[in-house]
Formats: sequence, C-alpha cells, structure tokens
Amino acid sequence: MHEVTYVCCGDYLLPNIILKEQPPELVEPLGRYARMRRAYLREHRPILYSKLLLSERLFPHLREIDIAAQNRLTAITDREIAHEIILAELVYD
Repeated sequence: MHEVTYVCCGDYLLPNIILKEQPPELVEPLGRYARMRRAYLREHRPILYSKLLLSERLFPHLREIDIAAQNRLTAITDREIAHEIILAELVYD
C-alpha cells in the first residue's frame, strides 16, 4: 500500500496526489467534444469527474467521447451531402 503524504496549504493539510505520466500518444490536445464533455462533468457531475480523474480513466474516456462524436458528425455530414445530391438531381431533371 502507498503511503499518503500531505502538503500544508494555510490551515489545511491536502493530500499530495500525483497522477502517472501519460504515454506520448495520449498527450495530444483534446478535441472540441472532449473539452465539452470535461466541462459538463466538472460542472454537473463533479463526483464522477473526480472518480475518473483519480482513477486515471478521465482522458481515455474523453478521447473515446471525442472519437464517437467525430464519427457521428462525419456520418451526418455524409448523409446530408447525399441528400443534397439527390435533391439537386430531382430539381434539375
């Protein structure tokens, strides 16, 4: 078991918690949807945010959310483009 050390901040003792170093492929900046999810978790779900952060699962979760959102956006965009092409063919025929 790890020994917990504390840092004195004013009148309080705060635990000195340090997260492991992230692998280089995970250090890249977060995308738009990952940042939006992180802001949502911080503001509306602080317990879940803290749990994910302290268990070091927050950034993999955010990356998964960002990839899923990008895939959905691509699918919607492709479907809209196909719809516009079909409409253009119907109008000009």
